[in-house]
Amino acid sequence: MPVNLKRVYDEADQHDGVRVLVDRVWPRGMSKEKAQLDHWLKEIGPSNDLRKWFGHDPDKYEEFKQQYKEELEEGDQQEELQKLKNLTKEHDKNLTLLFSAKDKEHNQARVLKEILDRQ
Repeated sequence: MPVNLKRVYDEADQHDGVRVLVDRVWPRGMSKEKAQLDHWLKEIGPSNDLRKWFGHDPDKYEEFKQQYKEELEEGDQQEELQKLKNLTKEHDKNLTLLFSAKDKEHNQARVLKEILDRQ
């Protein structure tokens, strides 16, 4: 079973399993109650510099993905990635990664999903 992806603004449902927000910045206009999160791993998000450089430009996605994976191998992000991997194993991949980006194909949650689906 692959890990699911969903915009945090989409309605929560029973098939989401464990809901994990993977954005560094809280989603604009979203209340904690409406988000229905189980976990917020904000330190796993891309660094502010990388996030601003990327700006959700699809043409920069491959470079973003490479730089983000490098970030995930060090510091706070590495620790948070291990927490996410542990959650994924603990719940047998019955997990939904939540993100706020409008672009569903070019974002950090998709990079994390690739990593988790391979474990």
